[in-house]
Amino acid sequence: QMEQLGKYGFLRRDYLKNHRNSTYQVMLLQDTIGEHLLEVDKAAREREEVILKQLEEKEPLPDKEVDQMAWVRAANQHRAIAEEIILKELIYV
Repeated sequence: QMEQLGKYGFLRRDYLKNHRNSTYQVMLLQDTIGEHLLEVDKAAREREEVILKQLEEKEPLPDKEVDQMAWVRAANQHRAIAEEIILKELIYV
């Protein structure tokens, strides 16, 4: 299962190991950690898509053909905002 794990699953695992070790150990012993991490990773990726769509509706990205650097800056800013929300809502809880 760990091969299928993405960025958010690994972040969640590291958080549990370092800040909620007893929960992590219980899940490890019950063999539910892999399933939990996959669920969190999937939920985080789905939430990221929703947030990015909402951000783009609220603040549309500039035309990529006209100003590629402005487009990259705006896209990176949207992604950073989405990631911050996901970390607070799903990973560090």
